[in-house]
Amino acid sequence: MTLVLDAGAFLAIERGDREVAALIAYERRDGGVPVTHGGVIGQVWRGGPRQALVALLLAAVEVAPLDDTLGRRTGALLGRAGTDDVIDAALVLIAADGDHILTSDATDLAALAAAAGSDVELIAV
Repeated sequence: MTLVLDAGAFLAIERGDREVAALIAYERRDGGVPVTHGGVIGQVWRGGPRQALVALLLAAVEVAPLDDTLGRRTGALLGRAGTDDVIDAALVLIAADGDHILTSDATDLAALAAAAGSDVELIAV
C-alpha cells in the first residue's frame, strides 16, 4: 500500500493539519514513500518561506512525471469517465490497487477510479 497525495494533502500540511501529518509520518515509518505527480506540484507550489512545510514534504515524496505516456493514459481515462480534470485523472492512474489517496476531491476521484477500474481507498482531507 502506498499513500498517494493530491493537492489537498499538501495544502493540509501547509495548514498544519496534524491528522494528515500523522498519516504521512506513519507511511514513512513503515518504510513507504508517498507519491504524487508533477501536475499536483504545479497546483500547490508557489515558493517562499510560507511553504516551508510543503518543501519539507516534497523532499520526502516521490514525484512521478506527467509525461507523454501518463498524459495519453490520462486522456483516455478522461474520455471513459466523461470528465476533464487532468490532474485528478493522472493521480488515479499513478495509484495501484490497494493504495490510499489523500484527497480533498473524493467525489471526483471516486468517479475516475471507477472508470479506471482501480481499487483504491480515498481518504478525505
